[in-house]
Amino acid sequence: MSNSSNEKQQLASESQIALEPIDLPEDRALVRKVDLRLIPILTLLYLLSFLDRTNVGNAKILGLTTDLHVAAPQYNTALALYFVAYVLFEVPANRFDPQFWLPTLTLVWGVVSICQGLVKNQAGLFGIRFWLFPGVVYLFSVYYRRHERSWRVAIFFGGAALAGAFGGILAFAIGKMDGVGGKKGWQWIFILEGVITVVISLLAYFIVPTWSHRATFLTEEERARLLARLKTDSDAARKEKFEWFFVAQALKDHLVWAYALLFHGFAFVLYSLSLFLPTIIAGLGFASWQAQLMTVPPNVLASLSIWFTVWLSSRYNLRAPFIIGSAFVAIIGYVILLAAPSPGAQYAGVHFAAAGVYTGNAFWPGENVSGQTKRAVAVAMQITIGDIGAIAGVLIYRPEFSGDGFRKPHIIAIGYLVFGATVATYLWVWMSRENKRREQLAASRDKEYIDEDEQRLGDRSILYRYVV
Repeated sequence: MSNSSNEKQQLASESQIALEPIDLPEDRALVRKVDLRLIPILTLLYLLSFLDRTNVGNAKILGLTTDLHVAAPQYNTALALYFVAYVLFEVPANRFDPQFWLPTLTLVWGVVSICQGLVKNQAGLFGIRFWLFPGVVYLFSVYYRRHERSWRVAIFFGGAALAGAFGGILAFAIGKMDGVGGKKGWQWIFILEGVITVVISLLAYFIVPTWSHRATFLTEEERARLLARLKTDSDAARKEKFEWFFVAQALKDHLVWAYALLFHGFAFVLYSLSLFLPTIIAGLGFASWQAQLMTVPPNVLASLSIWFTVWLSSRYNLRAPFIIGSAFVAIIGYVILLAAPSPGAQYAGVHFAAAGVYTGNAFWPGENVSGQTKRAVAVAMQITIGDIGAIAGVLIYRPEFSGDGFRKPHIIAIGYLVFGATVATYLWVWMSRENKRREQLAASRDKEYIDEDEQRLGDRSILYRYVV
């Protein structure tokens, strides 16, 4: 059968399905099938990639900087180099086939991690850190309806927090291998975690799916039903050709820039906390092995906080209030770190900080941007501009501030959290008012608005409603 005939048959199937209810038992079975194919492997890949990019914090307190003769300021530079590559490569990344792109990135992460365990000097560390570059979360938007994404993306982002927990346990255990094969404990952290990542990435080539309209793990009927369901509340099922017009839409949209600035505020604290958590805890007076293990409870709490908060968010169909609330939970944590008189109380502050910081990052993953090209650019901008905040974070937590418990960086982190909460408030107020305005215009059934070109207007269509 020709491609043209196949397309006509698929369109006919989608049209028939579109007339049926979209929450039937077979729909729930279809979503479960997609869940089982996407969520375990993508979460595992993200967990491993986050583990590989943050294990340098655990390696540091086991002697990495001393053995490589890396001066304290240069260590911060090595951390920042990773995010430079992230910023450079993120925008084009969202247009690559995820079936090849995501496993390949993870494979590269694993190889780079192994190489970090083999470097002999500061130059080697700098060069290797640069090549830890980005992956994407864009794939979720082409498999799930808008209201179905939050919980799935929360599970995915929870992998980052779990990576911190596993990282602490693994670092403690692997650190015991100090001297085995003539290598230091910190070297074995990079090598063994990298090997695990390489093995999983090779398996991922056979598991990670491609775009939804070509998904081979679904039958033709299931694929048609999936695309029909997506058409009811998003553009994910459309076959949109690339046009610079849609790129310009993203670049000119103040909401896209606001999303990017929101993530910028949270990325500063997310990456500075995840990379420096072992150092911060060790600075409270605990031994290095204790600091490794004591990173576990805050990260576990962060995962639980993400999942519980997103469950509440989905139940009440709200996003912004929970982001703002998460920012203030994190601020409470940093205030405790600054003001508490004892290490035990300060350690409690670490828990508040971790729970708030990780949870605030788990929302609004491209839910309010319509148009495939525009959304791909918007998500990439969000991560790219956001990670400029990450660069600032790892450079500001300089060693000369460790003497007073990183007091100045913690104060700056509070400022970034206030900034993030302010941007979230702006988005909340603007989109709520815009939704009301569109409701009134749609109710008037003004032909000027009803006959607009929906595909080109995307989220600026009078029929589109923002999730706030």
